[in-house]
Amino acid sequence: MSLDTVKHAAETPDTAQPWAELGLKQDEYERIRAILGRRPTGAELAMYSVMWSEHCSYKSSKVHLRQFGEKAPENDALLVGIGENAGVVDVGQGYAVTFKVESHNHPSYIEPYQGAATGVGGIVRDILAMGARPVAVMDPLRFGAADHPDTKRVLPGVVAGIGGYGNCLGLPNIGGEVVFDSCYQGNPLVNALCVGVMKHEDIHLAKASGAGNKVILYGARTGGDGIGGVSVLASETFDSTGPAKRPAVQVGDPFQEKLLIECTLELFREHLVEGIQDLGGAGLSCATSELASAGSGGMRVELDRVPLRDATLSPEEILMSESQERMCAIVEPGKVARFLEICEKWDVIATVIGEVTDGERLEIFWHGEQIVDVPPRTVAHEGPVYERPYARPDWQDALQADDAAKLPRPQTPEELRAQVLKVIASPNQASKSWVTDQYDRFVQGNTVLAQPEDSGMVRIDEETDLGVAVATDGNGRYAKLDPYAGAQLALAESYRNVAATGARPLAISNCLNFGSPEDPAVMWQFAEATRGLADGCLELGTPVTGGNVSLYNQTGDTAIHPTPVVAVLGVIDDVNRRTPMAFREEGQLLYLLGDTREELGGSAWSQVVHDHLGGLPPKVDLARERLLAEILISASRDGMIDAAHDLSDGGLIQAVTESCLRGGKGARLVLPDGTDPFVQLFSESAGRAVVSVPRSEELRFTDMCEARGLPAVRIGVVDGDSVDVQGQFSLPLEELREAHEATIPALLA
Repeated sequence: MSLDTVKHAAETPDTAQPWAELGLKQDEYERIRAILGRRPTGAELAMYSVMWSEHCSYKSSKVHLRQFGEKAPENDALLVGIGENAGVVDVGQGYAVTFKVESHNHPSYIEPYQGAATGVGGIVRDILAMGARPVAVMDPLRFGAADHPDTKRVLPGVVAGIGGYGNCLGLPNIGGEVVFDSCYQGNPLVNALCVGVMKHEDIHLAKASGAGNKVILYGARTGGDGIGGVSVLASETFDSTGPAKRPAVQVGDPFQEKLLIECTLELFREHLVEGIQDLGGAGLSCATSELASAGSGGMRVELDRVPLRDATLSPEEILMSESQERMCAIVEPGKVARFLEICEKWDVIATVIGEVTDGERLEIFWHGEQIVDVPPRTVAHEGPVYERPYARPDWQDALQADDAAKLPRPQTPEELRAQVLKVIASPNQASKSWVTDQYDRFVQGNTVLAQPEDSGMVRIDEETDLGVAVATDGNGRYAKLDPYAGAQLALAESYRNVAATGARPLAISNCLNFGSPEDPAVMWQFAEATRGLADGCLELGTPVTGGNVSLYNQTGDTAIHPTPVVAVLGVIDDVNRRTPMAFREEGQLLYLLGDTREELGGSAWSQVVHDHLGGLPPKVDLARERLLAEILISASRDGMIDAAHDLSDGGLIQAVTESCLRGGKGARLVLPDGTDPFVQLFSESAGRAVVSVPRSEELRFTDMCEARGLPAVRIGVVDGDSVDVQGQFSLPLEELREAHEATIPALLA
């Protein structure tokens, strides 16, 4: 077949092209023709198709995501916001921290190991491209029903992929979530987060400026894996026939990525890089068009210079390939020799594939023939923008009216005890150590807190003990009941988790996982959740620094629960002042902070005991969340508390059980007079935490809470080797530990 050049395209306007097979709509194809004034070449069509895909262009979500900028709170810590590879915040002492969470959902269903592994690899390169050394990863995960046969296929593969890739990179995995729900049966959510550290002056951006500067592709060779990975996999709905499309899943090599990281950091140290972009979704199509679009000129690329693993690849396939472990750098001509020398030292292949021009076009050549001539902004930033129709679903009222308050409750202490055990042993509330034990949580020696603590925490300066904490949260059940409140509850829980460890929340990243945007009900969920998150961030003063939207998470007509995952990053001046969750000292007093109301909609109790989802989620009070955080941070800094654990899924009894098991100490609980023990133990009211207070600090602590107007009720004492709820039941720690730890291994045996 003869090469489809720009000249040939202009001469053959009526040639049929496979735009529909590449995921484009007819009006999108016509718009490309209008932009170019002719039909696109095959290479141009490939570029537009991947860059205009839902995954890359955010064409259905852009109109809603603008709120994150429009409602952004004033925040002096924000150094780089939305629009770059990752957000960057100032954490003091000249340090900046970059972090971001992204999805690799569809590839992880098809090929669990490689899908999850390359999700980790991709987010690490995003952080690296900002100029930072990656220091930790996290992984919020959602799977189908715990007892479904396919979960046994997907979960072990995903966990092995995350552990295998991250462990080989030498990056500690410090947190995340594992949630089971049948709504994720054909659409597991594999979200990956990375945190990186740099000095302020080391921040790098993705732009190609300076005519004559060279474009250098370095890292792994380009292969046929991952072709169409974003346009085919993440931008359409799965049918009900199950996994297919394996060639579209990328293949990762963590050892190559480790070399790439060290090589890139050395290039940064010698100030050899003017602009940089990692090659992730859409591969070279993305890197070249985004670099040129963000720069001050154009770009000329000689595509036949790209090092290949497969010599049979066509130009279109090279442009669409999402082969991993690749970066693209803009380098001044006088620095090219040193750049290549450092790459050779690290055994990293590096090739000059083009240069920045003083024009306004992205031009790509194949053996001397021009195959691409496009305005780069039209590829990278001026794709379609859809105002998708959205409407509150007709079933929403009935769902909210189906109140969990009507469900039968335990009538005797024996029934209450049995239901406590059942909830604690349920897959979502049970210990996830089977998963987390496969991750290296302490490599590099700077991990201060890791799973199952409320947030992961790493030290970033060994002399001053400055550190950062990160937590991720998202409850799809709450968001199904009320997407606006559900998104704010996810934000509030992450914010609370960071504060519970003593760190001050600074900023957020998010991964918005939803069904098909072509369904007005799903689009309403997305619009409401985005509005809720933007409003919540404004009230808490935590700007959104970036993130990811993952749509089309549905099989046939069945969408996942709306699942906004929110990552909050906080800073702590001295990691030695951190607050762990474990009760360790007998005789310490247990205080419940916040108000407990009868709020069981979407609760763990309603799911585990009754398989019920209905009613309203817990109320959100962000002013209370802010006050609670301030108290937790002050108490941690001033040594008033020895342990803290936020209350969320499973309520008070879940939190107390986890803190007791973590520290190997029991607790005697005395619930407030005149209250319903069932509600006190299982309610999931937000804005609450349980803390252990040394007796010597009780007066100082309670005076602070009273002065600030935060309810603080003494509910017990750390004591013995059981969880004893006075007047109700006693559960030995050994019985609790067996119930809590046996579930996941038994399911996956």
